[in-house]
This record gives sequence, C-alpha cells and structure tokens, in this order.
Amino acid sequence: MPSSLLAFIISLVIVLLIMPMVIKFAVKTDAMDAPDKRKVHCHPVPRLGGLGIYIGFLMTVLILSFTTDIAAEHGMDLAGLLIGGTFIVVVGIIDDYKNLPAKVKLIGQIAAACILVSFDVRIDFVTNPFGDWIFLEYLSVPATVFWIVGLTNTVNLIDGLDGLAAGVSTIASITLLLVGYQQGDAFIVFITASLVGSSLGFLKYNFNPARIFMGDTGSMFLGFILAGVSIIGVVKSATTIALIVPILALGLPILDTTFAIIRRYRSGVPIFKPDKGHLHHRLLDLGFTQRQAVLLMYVFSSFLGLSAIALTQVSEYAGVIIVLFILLVIIYGARKIGIFHPKNNIHT
Repeated sequence: MPSSLLAFIISLVIVLLIMPMVIKFAVKTDAMDAPDKRKVHCHPVPRLGGLGIYIGFLMTVLILSFTTDIAAEHGMDLAGLLIGGTFIVVVGIIDDYKNLPAKVKLIGQIAAACILVSFDVRIDFVTNPFGDWIFLEYLSVPATVFWIVGLTNTVNLIDGLDGLAAGVSTIASITLLLVGYQQGDAFIVFITASLVGSSLGFLKYNFNPARIFMGDTGSMFLGFILAGVSIIGVVKSATTIALIVPILALGLPILDTTFAIIRRYRSGVPIFKPDKGHLHHRLLDLGFTQRQAVLLMYVFSSFLGLSAIALTQVSEYAGVIIVLFILLVIIYGARKIGIFHPKNNIHT
C-alpha cells in the first residue's frame, strides 16, 4: 500500500476515534465557544477540535516516518513542520481558553514561522513571468515569515460556519497533494494526505450542526502546515506559476481576508476590528442556510483548486488568461453580493 494512502487512512481513523474524547475534555475544562452578535450558533459549543486534528496528523507522521525513509530524506523539513506546528498549537490552545489579544497571538504566529525558517524552510526565489528567477536574498526570511503568518491568519479568519474551515482546508490539501503528485514529490503527497485524513475525520463532527469547533488551535495549525507545505513544495518549483498555485489552492480564505482588509480600510476602521461582512455572513444575509452557504463555498474553493491544477498543465500564456478570467469572476461576484459595502462593518 502506498505510504500516502496509508497516511490518509491512519490519520482519518485516529481522528474519528479520538474526537469524542476531545469533545468530553473540552466540555470538562470549559473550552467552550459562547454565542454572540457576530456568531451564528445559538448555544455554547466545545472549541478545542483542532487538538484532535493535530494529534491525528502528528501520530500519523511519526508512525510512518519511523517505518519509511521519509524522515531520512526530509528530516529538516519534517522537523520544522512538526516543531513549528506544535508551537502554533500551544498558542492556539491558550487562545481557546484565554482569548489572547490579537497582538500577542500575532507574536506567537511570527515565532512559529521563525521556527520553520530556522529549519531552512524558506522562499529563496520567485519566478519571473517575463524572464529568469528573482532571488530574494536578504528578503527571503521576512518574505517567508509574511507568507506563513498570512496564510495562518486566512484560515483562522474564515472559520465562521460549521465545517467551513475544515472543508476548505481539505480541498486546499487535496489540491496541493495532486500538484505534488504531478511533480513527483512524495514528501508533499505524504504530508498533505495526512492532513486530508485528519481534516476529514474532524469534519464528521464539525459539519452542521457542529458538535465541536476547531477553534484557533485547529485553524492556525491547518493554515501553518499548508503554508509550510506550499513553501517546501510548489513555491520552490522553478515554474512561472509556482507562486500562483498555492494562492489559488487557498484562494477562498485569502480572498475573504483581502476583502475584509479593503472593506475595513474604506470604512475607516482598524483592519483587525471584527465585522459581519465576511463571505459567509453575506451568503447568510442573502438567504442561504448554513449548509447551503458552506456547500457553495466548497464548490468555489474546488473551482479554484482545479484552476490551480490546470495551471500546471498549460502554457504560460494560457495560464495568464486563466488567472485574468478568475480575477474578473471574483471581482464581479464580490460586487454582486456587496462584499465591499460599508454597511457590513457591524462591530462587536
């Protein structure tokens, strides 16, 4: 049996088995998400589900690392992902209990990114569509930290409906898995297969009506691992569209975060100020149910993922046309549902 398929099965089974225990632990230790004006649930829900995702992923990777040659060939990358991922999980657990200030949480995210960078996981160059590579040199570390922290937060911010962040992360993981398979990168396929299994196992308990939320523990962990995987894999690929692939794979949370920044800036409020103008809020305002809104966002995320895979199979000119078409669709759709409208800045 291929190690990637085995990784998927093991991580899926582990999470399915341990999640009931995580739910009981969260309830017993009062790790509960209380409803408020911005949230759509009406009663307290446990919010430590990310711990189950992390345990399933970690156990799978450790088990198979000792039984295959993965650790020997990719020891530094693997150590960086696991140690940095563990650090971000600790930050998430503290936040799920104590509601850390945004600045403190940001410092924790930067620290986790620096851990990954210290294991030589970094963006050394980007490809120039009009010529050769652009080596970042002294900008390599800050660019890598910005990338990791940015993607960590995009997944964190989209976690607003039952099953949304877990499902979108699963789709993004599958996209990176398929691109890694196309490139013959067994390590990326293995890591993403483990992530897919863990996310799907959690989704059984998180899809509407959710029995548990992933909390910042899960959303930051998923964003961190996806950011790291994209650097180790496709971003370092010497192809013109290398940087575009992970951006499209995680296109939905990236777009939601970008729209939020634009919307809040235009309204003259701090960009970290919460509002009810996120994509999922707008879909609910338009009359969609939670399930309908989540499924619609799954479809759009899948469309972006398929577009990312398509970019690896077409010429540069065709790739530019695909990207421009996607941008036009996004801008039109965003304006149509009023995503930039100032009235969506309803603060708490």
